[in-house]
Amino acid sequence: MSNISISSLSIDLLPYKNRVEIVERKGIGHPDTICDNLAEQVSIALSKYYLDNYGFVMHHNVDKALLVGGVAQPRYNGGKIIEPIEISVVGRATKEVNGDMIPVDEIALEVMHEWLRDNIRNLDEENHVILTTKIRPGSRDLVELFERFAKKGEVPLANDTSFGVGYYPFDTLESIVYETEKLLNSREIKNKYPFVGEDIKVMGVRNENNYSITIAVALIDKYVSSLEDYIDKINVIKEIVNKEVVSKHNEEVEIFINTADNYDDESIYLTVTGTSAEHGDDGQVGRGNRVNGLITPYRPMSLEAAAGKNAISHVGKIYNFFANDLAKEIVDRGYGEEAYVYVVSQIGKPITEPQSLDIKIKSLDKSKEGSIKKLAEEMLNEMPSIWKKVLEGKYKVA
Repeated sequence: MSNISISSLSIDLLPYKNRVEIVERKGIGHPDTICDNLAEQVSIALSKYYLDNYGFVMHHNVDKALLVGGVAQPRYNGGKIIEPIEISVVGRATKEVNGDMIPVDEIALEVMHEWLRDNIRNLDEENHVILTTKIRPGSRDLVELFERFAKKGEVPLANDTSFGVGYYPFDTLESIVYETEKLLNSREIKNKYPFVGEDIKVMGVRNENNYSITIAVALIDKYVSSLEDYIDKINVIKEIVNKEVVSKHNEEVEIFINTADNYDDESIYLTVTGTSAEHGDDGQVGRGNRVNGLITPYRPMSLEAAAGKNAISHVGKIYNFFANDLAKEIVDRGYGEEAYVYVVSQIGKPITEPQSLDIKIKSLDKSKEGSIKKLAEEMLNEMPSIWKKVLEGKYKVA
C-alpha cells in the first residue's frame, strides 16, 4: 500500500526525555469508567444476540452513557444511600428484523445489572442504582452502509471518517500509574483488604527525576471504625503500593493518598459503596482512559470514545485497537525500540484501506522498513476479524 509511511520517531515525541510528564488512570469504580464499561458490555451483548439469532452482527452504536450521582450518608461502621445513582445508556441499534422485534432494551439492562453486580462489590444494583436505556433505530444511510458488507461477508466499510493512534511500550511513569490502579482493584487486594473501594484514580507526575503519584481511594465505611482506623488503613494502602509496585521500578516515588482529607474536621474519603458516584461525582462515556488504559497528554492520543461502538466497522474503535496492536508487534519483533502508529479512515471505504497509516519508530533500522510495511499490510488485512476478539473480551476500552 502506497499510503503507509515509515519514519524515525523524534526524541521530542518521547515524554520521558522531557523535563515534565503527566499520566493518569481512572479505576474501574470511577463514574466515567463505569459508563465506559456499561456501554461496552451492552454493545458486546447485542452483538452476541445478533450473531446467535441472525448469523451476523447487525448495525448498532451504543456509545453514549450518562451517570447522575446519587446522595449518600457514609458513616463509620456503615452508612446508607439516600438517593440512588441513575445511569442511562443511549444509542442506536437494530430493533426489528422482518417483523421480529429484538429485545434490545431488555438485553442492555440485564448486562448492565450483571456488570455492576460483578465489579462494584458494595453497590446493590437493585436498590442503589436506577438503570435506563434510550436506544433507538439507526439512520437509514448508516444501516445500509453496514448491511452492504454484513450480509455478504465482505470487508466492512468504515462508518465514519476518524483516526486511531497507539504506541508501545509504556515508560516508567506510565507503568507505575497503570500497575498501581490494577493492583488496588485486583481480586487479591479486595479479598485481603475489603475496605479498599473500586473508585481509584491515580495521577502520576515526573519533574525531571522526581516521581510522585497522587492516589484517590474510596474507602468503604462499614470496614472503618474511626478516624484513627481510617488513617491506619490509608497507611496500609501506601505500604502496599510501595512494596508491590514502586519497589519494582528503580526510581524514588513519593506516594500521596486522599490529599483532600481534612483530619481536623474529619472530612475524609469515606463511601458506602466504594464509588464516588453515590454522592460526589457524575460520569460520562469517553471522559476517561483511552483504549490502552491511560490518559497521556504527552503522548499521541485520540479523543474518540471507543466504548459501545460496534466492533465491525466503527473505525473510531477498531483503529485504536489496531494502532496499539501494530505498535506492540513492531517492538516485539525487534523492528525498533519504540513505535507510534497513526491511522485515519474515510467513511464508506474498506476498513483495510485507510487513507493514511503513519508509523514512527525509535532507532529505526532502514533495512527493516520492508518487513515493517509487510507486517502492517498483514495486520490491516486481519482487521475484519477484530470484532471476534472484542466479543471474547480480549480488548478493553478503559
